[in-house]
Amino acid sequence: MDKEKLETLIKNFKLRNIEVSYFDTLKDAKAEILRIIPADCTIGIGHSSTLQEMNISEVLLERGNIVYDKELGKNKEECKSLKKKALITDWYITGSNAISMDGRIVNVDHSGNRVAAISFGPDNVIIVVGINKVVDSLDEAIKRVKNIASPLNAKRAGYNPPCVTLNRCVDCVSKERVCNSLSIIEGQSNPNRIKLFVVKDNYGF
Repeated sequence: MDKEKLETLIKNFKLRNIEVSYFDTLKDAKAEILRIIPADCTIGIGHSSTLQEMNISEVLLERGNIVYDKELGKNKEECKSLKKKALITDWYITGSNAISMDGRIVNVDHSGNRVAAISFGPDNVIIVVGINKVVDSLDEAIKRVKNIASPLNAKRAGYNPPCVTLNRCVDCVSKERVCNSLSIIEGQSNPNRIKLFVVKDNYGF
């Protein structure tokens, strides 16, 4: 991402009370997460292949944080309980399906736990994305969510809605549909509750 584009992104999100930080590597973003989050805080994790690559849950647990990550659940009931507990943590860390240059954050969820936590509950939210998630407009962000992120996430999770085969959204009503909750964050009333970490490389779906 060139300097002018980055400055525009930062400016547009700042107008919406969302703080943007730019990192050369995922390792740098991880180091900043560990720096700003106290070791005695509770932390919720929203499922993200980017966060899995960072191994962030294990690192936070090792240093003493209480971490609620559904991936640590041993069965469906444990996963559900962990997702609920993550909604009222001090900090919530997740990825995003798309962000637009004009300052919108767009996500789609299967069960809705991630979009719920981003919207309300945790006192602080960190969203980590690669530059592949940055698009020019809200329309492009929604298209990305429906036609790129959703088919890939459905396939990863073992679901088989029509988009997995077609590689595009057909607005299905399949029982295996994963895009049940579409969220567009337009801004924040609480300044800098949401911190957006943009990393200089492609990560996740």
